Amino acid sequence: MNKINPASLAVLVTVTPSREREEVITEHLDELAFLAETAGITTARRYVQHLPHPDVRTFVGKGKLTEIKEFVSSHQVTSVIFDDDLSPSQLRNLEREFNTEEKESKVRVYDRSLLILDIFMMRAQTAQARTQVELAMNQYLLPRLTRMWTHLERQRGGTGTRGGAGEKEIETDRRNIKFRISILKDELEKIERQKLTQRKSRANVVRVALVGYTNVGKSTLMNVLAKADVKAENKLFATVDATVRKVVIGDIPFLLSDTVGFIRKLPHHLIESFKSTLDEVREADLLLHVVDMAHPFHDNQIEVVTKTLAEIGAGDVPSILVLNKIDLVEQKDGPVAMDEVRGRYKQQGFTQVVFVSATTRQHLDSLRQALLEEVRKKHMQIYPNYVPQPEYS
Repeated sequence: MNKINPASLAVLVTVTPSREREEVITEHLDELAFLAETAGITTARRYVQHLPHPDVRTFVGKGKLTEIKEFVSSHQVTSVIFDDDLSPSQLRNLEREFNTEEKESKVRVYDRSLLILDIFMMRAQTAQARTQVELAMNQYLLPRLTRMWTHLERQRGGTGTRGGAGEKEIETDRRNIKFRISILKDELEKIERQKLTQRKSRANVVRVALVGYTNVGKSTLMNVLAKADVKAENKLFATVDATVRKVVIGDIPFLLSDTVGFIRKLPHHLIESFKSTLDEVREADLLLHVVDMAHPFHDNQIEVVTKTLAEIGAGDVPSILVLNKIDLVEQKDGPVAMDEVRGRYKQQGFTQVVFVSATTRQHLDSLRQALLEEVRKKHMQIYPNYVPQPEYS
């Protein structure tokens, strides 16, 4: 058995109504554990408490908090991760509960938003993405500056802030963060103007955007369709920076963009900060909504993505539903009743529904044909006098 580094050990905590199904709770905690793993954190134990509403002071009840504290203390756990957002007062109280004066090492308390922001901070590669994530992180931290807040120390190099004890230090940090937020917003406005100029130069080209829940295979599909080399990993948020490639199918050229994956409870600050990146989705002529068909809760993931698209103003963009990883489904359950499934999803408003495996390249011809049909319609709107050339195999 491999020895676990205690510096990366965590417990996961969720509060849920008693009526919630056990398999749903397990799935949500599985996703939280995957997020933690993506951030380099190993899960030691999971805690579930059934409450009508989270405790206003410490999110979990007194008895459950004592149980968690005892485990954390006896197993050298250094992170406690909650599957919801904590209020500033809940965060402050929990930091105090887990960090007594006699403790040598600090226990960091994460809520879901902070964990996702940390992952984005690790993943961002371009200047635009780094600026967007830093802005979101500063907006998250601003109302949470307290004497017990230890996360600033970890983020000193990334946020441009200085953590410290005492009200004077907190007020100084608050002013510094506000000033930094102002600078970052100005930087993003400049980037947005540059991006707008780029998008105007592409105004006469059909634009297609890959969207979907995180880790469903968008980047792999991008690599197959565009013959590109986009980073594809079995980790959440492997793609943070938008990638755009030119693709030609049949006789029609178009631009294909791979964008950041969506997730349940995506932090509001992150959506706001990534506005310019999400413009690739908002201003697309067509969306390829990619789904991990092998995931047991893929219908819930479709619902999350559809809701998020509506929130960012892309709910009316025509979409092809791409049910990916059909090879895994067929290995487990046998042949898929495609006509029945296709009819069900078309009732939800998808223009077309196709089944593929981006990994094994199964049914990719069906996807290319669906893409050609939809892109050609848009292309003809841009170039009404265009005469298609005969296709050659």
